[in-house]
Amino acid sequence: MTDISKLMPIGHFSSLSRISVRMLRHYDANGVLAPAVVDRATGYRWYAHDQLREASEIRRLRDVGFGVSAIGALLAARGTPAYAQALSAQRAALAEESSAALRRLVIIERMLDQQRQEDAMSTISAELTTLPEQTLITLRGRVPDYTAEGELWARFTPEISAQGIRVTGAGGCIEHDGEYREHDVDESVFLEVAPDTEAAEPLSVLHFPARRVVAATVTGPYTDAIPRAHEAIAAFMAENDWRPAREDDDLATHHFNIYRNDPSQTPEAELVTSVFMPVVEA
Repeated sequence: MTDISKLMPIGHFSSLSRISVRMLRHYDANGVLAPAVVDRATGYRWYAHDQLREASEIRRLRDVGFGVSAIGALLAARGTPAYAQALSAQRAALAEESSAALRRLVIIERMLDQQRQEDAMSTISAELTTLPEQTLITLRGRVPDYTAEGELWARFTPEISAQGIRVTGAGGCIEHDGEYREHDVDESVFLEVAPDTEAAEPLSVLHFPARRVVAATVTGPYTDAIPRAHEAIAAFMAENDWRPAREDDDLATHHFNIYRNDPSQTPEAELVTSVFMPVVEA
């Protein structure tokens, strides 16, 4: 009998895999990514840590435009010439589309060089560390999707200046949703400040205690690098018996990113991001 205590509920798996709960259920219904266990009495789905790599591959194939039936066939063809041929055919189709297809075209170029990507991923390491107490000045809001985080920064930065707030450390973003969302994302952008900092609306000051976190630092475009950091963090937690500490009403337990350089001044390939997951013992 499978030990449920070693599995993740669908919400935690969604957060770590960066696939929404709705799409996980859709993949299950179509035989692409089935849960490790489904509770017959409640219908609750439970996933194993080693399913995250499969979820990562599914997410990449989805992001370049393959439908569910095609994803199933491609997963079966990994490591064969047919897999690379299928990617090449999709690249040709995307090249003929409008400028809206450019993001997918970039992703598929990376996928065609799969071995290089795997080598790069193998160099990412996660570690358990304790963060000291933090005081953050924040602006919270909803944005259309994760790529629209800049909308919050465009409101946040002028307000910091208008209120004369002195920044003392790095900035980043807290993700408040308990699962990965495709739309209507709840986030806070933040900067570190002195403990005695005060602020007026729409800004808020958050005081966080020292926390145990699993952290990974990655380099590259946010849309590619951050999911790779989550994979490394998930693998570390599985191997060392840690789990997310997340409580919806405790912001200190929500996972967050710190941006190590300025995206307005840095080429995408050189962006450095640290991802932090507050954890407790499993």
